[in-house]
Amino acid sequence: MTLQRGTRTAARRPLGGLYAVTDATLTPGPQLLAAVAAALRGGAALVQYRDKGGDSGRRQAEAAALLALCRQHGVPLIINDDPELARAVGADGVHLGADDPSLEAARTLLGPAAIVGVSCYDRLETARRAAERGADYLAFGSFFPSPTKPAAVRAEPSLLARARRELALPIVAIGGIDEKNGGQLVALGADLLAVISALFAATDVEAAARRLSGLFADRQPATAGKDETAA
Repeated sequence: MTLQRGTRTAARRPLGGLYAVTDATLTPGPQLLAAVAAALRGGAALVQYRDKGGDSGRRQAEAAALLALCRQHGVPLIINDDPELARAVGADGVHLGADDPSLEAARTLLGPAAIVGVSCYDRLETARRAAERGADYLAFGSFFPSPTKPAAVRAEPSLLARARRELALPIVAIGGIDEKNGGQLVALGADLLAVISALFAATDVEAAARRLSGLFADRQPATAGKDETAA
C-alpha cells in the first residue's frame, strides 16, 4: 500500500538533507544563535528548536531569534513539542512525539501550510496512521545509541527501506547519527538526517554540517515539504 501525500498548498519545497536539532545543553542561550548560524552556513536544510526548559519567556525569545535567523537563510524552523510556541512566534511548523498534542490539534492551531512532523519510533503502523491523518514528515529512530536520549526506543535500519516502499512522505532518521553511520540510512531511504550531538558538540559546527550535508550529495529529495513562500 502506498499512501499519497496531501496537497494542502499549491507550491511545496522538497524536504531533504541535514535536519539540525538544537539542545539546551550543547547550545545554551548565549551560544544558540552562533551555533545554528554555523549549521546553516554548513548546509542545514531544516532546523528544530528543542528546549524542554520551563522558562516560557526565554524559550519564546530564543525561538523568535532563531526564526529570524532561519528566514535569512531560507530554511524552515520547526518547534519541538509545542504548537502554542510555534504559533506565538510564527514558526514554520512543529514536531510531535507520542506524549504531545495530537496532530489534528496542531494542524487546527497552525493551519494547513504548517509542517507537522511526527515521531514514529520503530513502528511502521504509527507512520501509516500519521500519514493518513495529514503529517508532513515521518521520523523513525533511534537507529544508533544516542547521547541525548540513551533510553530511546531502538529501530532497525531496515525499517527505512520498508517505509520508503510504502509511504510517500519525507522520512527522517534520528538517533546517534554522525558522518560515519548516516550514509547507510540515506541509502536505505532517509530523506533527512536529524542530528544533535554530532553537529552541535563538534568543535567546528559549520564543518560538521558540511560533512553531514555531503551525505546527500547523490540523492535528490523526491517528496514534498513546505510552501516555498512561507520559508
